[in-house]
Amino acid sequence: MLTAIIDYESGNLHSAEKAFQRMAQEMDAGDVVVTSDADVVARADRLVLPGDGAFPACATELRGHKGIYDAMVEAVEQKGRPFLGICVGMQLMATTGHEYDETPGIGWIGGDVVKITPTDSSLKVPHMGWNNLVIDNDHAIFDGIKSGDHTYFVHSYQFQVSNPAERLAHVDYGGDVTAVIGRDTMVGMQFHPEKSQDVGLRMIGNFLRWKP
Repeated sequence: MLTAIIDYESGNLHSAEKAFQRMAQEMDAGDVVVTSDADVVARADRLVLPGDGAFPACATELRGHKGIYDAMVEAVEQKGRPFLGICVGMQLMATTGHEYDETPGIGWIGGDVVKITPTDSSLKVPHMGWNNLVIDNDHAIFDGIKSGDHTYFVHSYQFQVSNPAERLAHVDYGGDVTAVIGRDTMVGMQFHPEKSQDVGLRMIGNFLRWKP
């Protein structure tokens, strides 16, 4: 079993690598590698797409690594490999991003990534820190997780999902903010599971043993 964390030069992957490796070792879930090698992405059993920064820059970097991008798309769309997007990696699953410029996403989950606009003017953007999950739809990623468990967020833009069935969880930040999305063999988390202590580690472990 091989889990590939895709490195397309969009952020520091050290903490994510350590968290995934820790859970893979605890669960005897095979090897975890950070890779920019398209061949490794193509043969991996599970794929993780992180992302830090602005949507347009991440989209440009990902598509600029054409071999990696094509291998990832084929693995998910044709081979049905389990896929996890984290933070901007989740947002890239959208139809369109609206940060600075209108930018096409991968289009795996219908919806748009737009600026967070809390109804409470005292709430600051970016949405930064701990917030409580509200689970909207059951999913294997929530094994041992319940509404009220908290995870760690750092973001200024949110994923507005077109199909309510594909929004798995949200948080309240002056209105609903999507926290987890998913369909078929794909799942995405707006928060950073590697920074979310026991809850985040549990969800990483759930992904590593998920058999969609």
